[in-house]
Amino acid sequence: MTSGMEPTETTDSQITVVVLEESGGRDRVTCSSFREAINVVKDTVDAETVAKIENREGEIVFDSQEADIENWENEWERAKRRLSVDVEEYDCPYDNVGCVADDLCVQCKMDAVQNQYHES
Repeated sequence: MTSGMEPTETTDSQITVVVLEESGGRDRVTCSSFREAINVVKDTVDAETVAKIENREGEIVFDSQEADIENWENEWERAKRRLSVDVEEYDCPYDNVGCVADDLCVQCKMDAVQNQYHES
């Protein structure tokens, strides 16, 4: 039995790292996860090599000419965490779409403060 949350990035579809060499060579490395793709980029990128990560839909989601892989990896980790967070169900009585249980709109915050004083 495993403990904690397991990664969800491994899929049947393939993630591809496209490696472009200054000499004109082009290699496609098939990866089973974004973690594996990130490691391939870290191992291959240098001053004479450009790497791109292509998602399952064929879209380029990372380009080493435009971003640093460590920065992109950090943002990818944050995005995974945001997707895995369970947010308590909350219906804003003011129909504010940005109002959620852990980040209330101004009106709901004011209501909460008023309710505290009424309960005291």
